[in-house]
Parts: sequence; structure tokens; C-alpha cells
Amino acid sequence: MNDALYIAATGMKAQTAQLDSIANNVANASTPGFKRSSLRFGDLMASSSMAGAQGDALSSPAGVKIDAIQRSFTAGELRKTDDAMALAIQGDGFLEVQLPDGSPAFVRSARLEISADRMLTTTDGLQLRQHIHVPTDVRRIAIGEDGQVQGVDDAGRTTALGRIDIALFASPSGLSPMGDGVWQASAKSGEAMLSPAGEAGAGRLKQGYQEASNVQLVEEMVQLMVAQRA
Repeated sequence: MNDALYIAATGMKAQTAQLDSIANNVANASTPGFKRSSLRFGDLMASSSMAGAQGDALSSPAGVKIDAIQRSFTAGELRKTDDAMALAIQGDGFLEVQLPDGSPAFVRSARLEISADRMLTTTDGLQLRQHIHVPTDVRRIAIGEDGQVQGVDDAGRTTALGRIDIALFASPSGLSPMGDGVWQASAKSGEAMLSPAGEAGAGRLKQGYQEASNVQLVEEMVQLMVAQRA
């Protein structure tokens, strides 16, 4: 009887964690660029502390455990904005940025701005890997779907400033979250492979667009009812 109660308790604990995951997804349904998470369950094998009356350990699974938290990197809907400095990716891939300590990180979309030293950065102050410098006479930035960045001055003259490449991963679900839509590579994700936008499976850049959350509320509500019943 004690073993049965223990097994039931592990199942309740796992479903409680599932409810927390679903609640987090629902709460971020309107957060731009948010990627939904789900839990992967596995068998919790009996330990020696759950030995039978004769001292023989149980040979059957003795409950449920959480194996991993999985992130879905399916693309969210692209929504056009009035902000010309908003940048999103249509398709697979990430923008590579540099953290304050110089280590690489990755984002799906960003709002760009020109820093005090005239470098193209995100609003969080993370500099693009390509180190794109913007001359003082540039009044507007134009970014093509192929990643080519041009500066436009008051007279309408254009100047090539550089190219933003797309970072691809063998297993994006293995990326480690850092918060605020920023991710870092891990052993599970593999190293980033840079590719020009629109080539080798990389997505295209969309200036003036913002990626919405990939949470589907109907699907989350169904999973919520399943977890509650369990």
C-alpha cells in the first residue's frame, strides 16, 4: 500500500509541475517572441529504499519524474509594426549578439538602436556579432531580407554598412534560456552555424515586424484540462 501511495504521489507532483508550465505559457501568450515550454516525463525506477518484504528491490517502475523541460521553437506570427527598427526572422534561425562579457548569445527578434559609439545594438545594449558601425550622417537604417544593412542620409544616398547573418542550430530545443528572449548555446543544441539570410535553410529578415508568441491558447486549455483530470 505504501508503494502505491508513493507512486501516486510522484504522479501528482509531475502533473502539478505540468500545470505550472501551462500557466506560464498562458501568462506569456501576448509576450512578443515567447516560446512555449512543455515537460517530458520518464519512469522513476525503484530505489533500494523501496525494497520488498524479502529485501528484494522492486523491479518495476516506481513512479514518474520530469526528464526535461522542452522549448518549442516553432515560429510565431509575424506582426507588422510602425517601428522601423523592429527586426524579426521569417523562418528558422537566430540573431547572434554579444553579452557584456563578450560571450555569444542569440535572440529570435529584437528592436535595434544606435548606441552612443554609433554601433548597431539591441535595446538591451547587446551588440550585434557583425559589429555594424553607423556613420553620423546616416538618418535611417534599411535592412533587406537577405541581411544587407544600408544607411540612408538626408539626401537619400545609401551606404552599405554590413550584413546580418543568421545563426542555425542542429537542435534549437537544447538552447539554454537566459531570460528576456535571450538564449545561449549548450552541448545539447550544438554550436551555432552562421549562414546568409535566406540560404541553407536560414530564415529571412523582416524589418518593421515583430514575432508574436507561439502559444496557442486552445491547445494550452486542452492540456490544462488533461493535467487537472490526471
